[in-house]
Amino acid sequence: MADAAAAAEALRDLQEATQIPIVCPGHTREINNIKFSDDTPDGLFMVSGCSDKMPMLRHGDAFDGSAEGGASWGAGDWIGTFAGHRGAVWTTTIDPMCYVAATASADCSVKLWNATSGDETATLLHKSVVKTVDLTDDAGSCVSGGYSGKLSIWDLNRPDAAASEFSFMEDGAKVRILHALWDRSEPNFNTLLVGAENGRLKKFDVRAGGECVQEVELGAAVQDIEASKALPQLTVAAGNTVTFFDPTTLAELKSHRMKAINFRNEGGASLHPSGDRFIAGGGDLWVRVFDYETGKEMECHKGHHGPVRCTRYTPKGDHYATGSEDGTIRIWKTVSEE
Repeated sequence: MADAAAAAEALRDLQEATQIPIVCPGHTREINNIKFSDDTPDGLFMVSGCSDKMPMLRHGDAFDGSAEGGASWGAGDWIGTFAGHRGAVWTTTIDPMCYVAATASADCSVKLWNATSGDETATLLHKSVVKTVDLTDDAGSCVSGGYSGKLSIWDLNRPDAAASEFSFMEDGAKVRILHALWDRSEPNFNTLLVGAENGRLKKFDVRAGGECVQEVELGAAVQDIEASKALPQLTVAAGNTVTFFDPTTLAELKSHRMKAINFRNEGGASLHPSGDRFIAGGGDLWVRVFDYETGKEMECHKGHHGPVRCTRYTPKGDHYATGSEDGTIRIWKTVSEE
């Protein structure tokens, strides 16, 4: 009887944890990144970068305006496509209020967009593939980087002006840059957090001409970096490990080796705003939720038909999005422990 009761309880737990996610079609190739805006007066927004050359803007949450006679929409509903790139889009980002979008592409350019109208406002040309781009919160500057091994800082009030550049070098050789973010623990956006193909995570001071002021060796290519807005934490996925750092000092706060996930070719991780859990995916079709303190797997969801390539929580943490090699974005509900 005890065994039967335990089995019935386990089945109930499994049924509660099993989800049917919202599926967001539209892309035709693998999803390379997902980014949410802050909560704005017009709702939450989500952008995605994809190898089909067509970055997209979607609603990040649901809204029922029918009672007031207004418009309604669902989480993941398509708003528009930023059309203009001639190569895969590796990164798409937006400012917190979703006025400006920026895209980094294999066509050796970064494009800037009016996120309200969808109009292209500028093209920032590079000499090689651009893997990453990030905007300051006021969208006054952006940083970009990629296969050239150089970081470029652009003044977006003067997009025709040349960028300030400095190199990510190791022993005199250039290294491919995979991710570059403004350090939001520093309010004046004077420092950058940069992850590279050689497994190095570095912090650069822009004021000092791009001097590397801190450095961490991760042992494998840095597939994902997330800077939490709710907490002073940096989430990094590399190899088969998710590591959390203090963004100010790059001191390691917590590290968990993933048993069933690897980030050798794709994947990423995202920390819940509460800091009590994180999601991770990579190397297989499953989306997993882990306890922050112990690294224990709390949930495991299947829905994608290709390896998971990117994951992100919303600012409130009530749901999260995952992008896959199957060309879809799926939106999942955060399961409360209560």
